Amino acid sequence: MEIDLESMGLREILQLEDTLAQTLRRRFGRHTALCFTDVVGSTQYFARFGDQAGRILQQRHLQLLEKSIAKWEGRIVDTAGDGAFSVFPSALASAEAIVALQRDIAADNIGRERDHHLSVRAGLHWGSVLTDGVVVTGDAVNLCARVASSAQPGEIRMTKDTFLELSPELRRRCEPLAPGNFKGIPEPVPLMKLPWIVDTALLPDRVRIEETHEVIKLPQQETISFGRLKEKGGVQINDIVLSLPDPVLRQQISRWQFELRRVGDGMVLRSVSDRPTEVDGTHAAKGADIPVRGGSVVRIVGVMTITLLSPNMSDDSEESLGTTFVPSAPA
Repeated sequence: MEIDLESMGLREILQLEDTLAQTLRRRFGRHTALCFTDVVGSTQYFARFGDQAGRILQQRHLQLLEKSIAKWEGRIVDTAGDGAFSVFPSALASAEAIVALQRDIAADNIGRERDHHLSVRAGLHWGSVLTDGVVVTGDAVNLCARVASSAQPGEIRMTKDTFLELSPELRRRCEPLAPGNFKGIPEPVPLMKLPWIVDTALLPDRVRIEETHEVIKLPQQETISFGRLKEKGGVQINDIVLSLPDPVLRQQISRWQFELRRVGDGMVLRSVSDRPTEVDGTHAAKGADIPVRGGSVVRIVGVMTITLLSPNMSDDSEESLGTTFVPSAPA
């Protein structure tokens, strides 16, 4: 039946609009778990390494995403640029799938140079959408995209609606965040973070430089680099800069000394220097991965001692799961 909108009055058009809205909700309205994932730092990556390398990085994201969502009955709805939009039958499925994705990314990054590591942030939302099984649309989609864009590298953020749909085990692992203020959304949105590394209480989240008593918080990323050099050519090349007041002793630290790498549910130290590094009294050969945890002690060239601190350790604790700290001999 053809409808002549030009001949209809205002009241008739409003009635038609209401009828269409009701029909849309009845036929296509669903509660669905939504997920946006986004490659972090891709613009800079394209600029440094070119279009081919950039496309390969994007493809790694999509391949790992497809692998992780398959087990949880997820479906990629759309891909554009550096991101992907996926849907799942439940919030629990979306959370489990994206945790698996982050772990697969961490495993895939092992053996690659740090400059070529893949870092992905994710946003999850459980909300009402209109879908015919192919197209997915609605305000909930826009909200989910904004949640993802607010996340830090390697972070999984979710709305409170998603959090309430999770299993008790996953809810216990979630951490509250400051509410998000998003364009086009009048009220602040309660947000949670889902850590994807199991038993984080045992993994380092800070380091203490024993010679200077400085405590430094570790960034939330798969690989954290330590060395004497802060930047090169205006580009930061070490996440944690190792320094000592004595310039002679400071020069004995390598420009690139070692890395802490998240691997699966744990963390390893990888020496990247020919200058000596010890972990809990054991020499760390260049390129070798040595498991570490809260309390592990790292010695560098005999001039610096670094204690790895986990969340359950105080900043001034001298407890160690490896060896007891012995102060450096005076220079």
